[in-house]
Amino acid sequence: MSTPTITASVTITGETIPRVELTPVAVDLLRSLWEEHGPLMFHQSGGCCDGSSPMLFMAGEFITSDQDVRLGQFDLAPPGEPGQPLDFWMSAEQFNYWSHTFITVDVVPGRGSGFSAEAPRGVRFLIRSELMTTMTPFAGPTDTVEADAADSPAPVVAS
Repeated sequence: MSTPTITASVTITGETIPRVELTPVAVDLLRSLWEEHGPLMFHQSGGCCDGSSPMLFMAGEFITSDQDVRLGQFDLAPPGEPGQPLDFWMSAEQFNYWSHTFITVDVVPGRGSGFSAEAPRGVRFLIRSELMTTMTPFAGPTDTVEADAADSPAPVVAS
């Protein structure tokens, strides 16, 4: 059985369509890193250095605030296994620019940031994006976006 693409659950209040997904190679790498490090989280800053690459941290290692937006939550666990939730965060400032995009997290060869958990493996996470076809189901400007919606629905898994 091949690894499926995993689409994150919707976590922004008022939205109905997911904003982020993981390619199968990203899922495989993340599952391996979860085994090595335990719970994980992504943060996309938009700052200097590797600001265009999502940074992978051990959950709780990067402190988020009301200046960050949780775009979605993945469940990395294979079917029938206990849940492995992984949140994808973006700085609110970056979200202002990317609010109209659907994000796919992929993996490519090369060194990214030394701060990101995948760096020692000689690969890095990469964002691929495409414009969303409509803004109707999405929340407005970030001043109305809640950074962390409680009781978000379960992630959608597509093959």
